[in-house]
Amino acid sequence: MTRFARQSFLGADSDKRFAALTVGIVGLGGGGSHVVQQLAHIGIGGMVCVDPDIVEESNLNRLIGGTLADAADGTLKTVVAQRVVDGLVAAVRLWAIPKIWQHATEALAECDIIIGGLDSYRERSELEAFCRRLLIPYIDMGMDVHAVGDHFSIGGQVVLSSPGRPCLWCLGILTQERLELEAQDYGAAGGKPQVVWPNGVLGSLAVGLIVQLVTPWSSDPMETAYLEFDGNRHQVATSNRLKAIGGQPCSHYREGETGDPLFDIRRHHPGVNDDDRADADQEAGEGKDAARLPWWRRLLDALDWRG
Repeated sequence: MTRFARQSFLGADSDKRFAALTVGIVGLGGGGSHVVQQLAHIGIGGMVCVDPDIVEESNLNRLIGGTLADAADGTLKTVVAQRVVDGLVAAVRLWAIPKIWQHATEALAECDIIIGGLDSYRERSELEAFCRRLLIPYIDMGMDVHAVGDHFSIGGQVVLSSPGRPCLWCLGILTQERLELEAQDYGAAGGKPQVVWPNGVLGSLAVGLIVQLVTPWSSDPMETAYLEFDGNRHQVATSNRLKAIGGQPCSHYREGETGDPLFDIRRHHPGVNDDDRADADQEAGEGKDAARLPWWRRLLDALDWRG
């Protein structure tokens, strides 16, 4: 029996599809580390793993592949991810980038799908905007813990944000108020509380969405998804918010704005303030430092695309 024989129901050529796919994972902590491991298990051939952080002892309650030795040595999370993948996938195309994702856009632009496991609402907004511009499906994972009386409530969500379909703003996950309160308290259980089993559920849901996007096993694949996880009841359900807006198109990213090689996050994402937009517009009209431009803009400039 071959390695992938038991997942052959996904499609006769599913192994080849997985091998040809390149998935970006931005944030390699609790949820992201689960995603990396599962993508390696099913045979994804290309990954772009992005995270600037090192392993600390406080990560070991949830970081898949992290060890006591990694925490003691301050090992990069990208190194842990590469170690996990190398142990499961032969001849993998893996880019392990120990930087913030804004400094890894050239590699991320080559991805077929991107998964985000970011804490910051602003970064989630900017990463989704980046994906919308390049017509890349984006899967967002989020988890939180809140005090409810003398107990705690664990919740989370996984959203598939596809070009033209409802975005995180449409679904109410991103709001101007949340962006303005970026330094919010992540729950009364302590700073940014996270535990391994909800991370595992969310990571598995994200990987499942990838599989149904690229293989024919499901008769009714989802083009958009908003899955809510109730950690206290151990239940996953489609959000009522998604049901309410039905098949309505996204009202925040207009069809004509997608795929723009001149995209600047500060000028276009829905939560930007006027001062940042003015700064970006001024920079757009001045001479630019070529080293700061994305690869696709440098190429267009070299070809004198304006004619």
